[in-house]
Amino acid sequence: MRLRHVTIDCADPYELATFWSRLIDWPISDIDEAGDDEVLVEAPDQVPGLLFVRVPEPRSAKNRVHLDWAPDRRSRDEEVERAVSLGATIHEDHRGPEDRGWVTLRDPEGNEFCIEPQ
Repeated sequence: MRLRHVTIDCADPYELATFWSRLIDWPISDIDEAGDDEVLVEAPDQVPGLLFVRVPEPRSAKNRVHLDWAPDRRSRDEEVERAVSLGATIHEDHRGPEDRGWVTLRDPEGNEFCIEPQ
């Protein structure tokens, strides 16, 4: 088997997919639009996409699984700043000397993710 999507439950799939699309520079599927109950952010090559699915209940606890991202064009700190400018918030800052460590952020619906050094 192969991993097809990473699915994220959320209140507003299109809004959250738009945040992630801008953050990671992957496009939203051409067939998805505002108001849809499922919205796919398409990944390049054979990487699994991110599928955002509307659920009625709000997020109530810490994620059991989260995504760790490593920058490919910018530094970790530049990506953290960019994520915050797009609507993320810093949750925990684990940066250390010599460009070590990571930053845990939350997307606009509170889902945690990390940005690590390159």
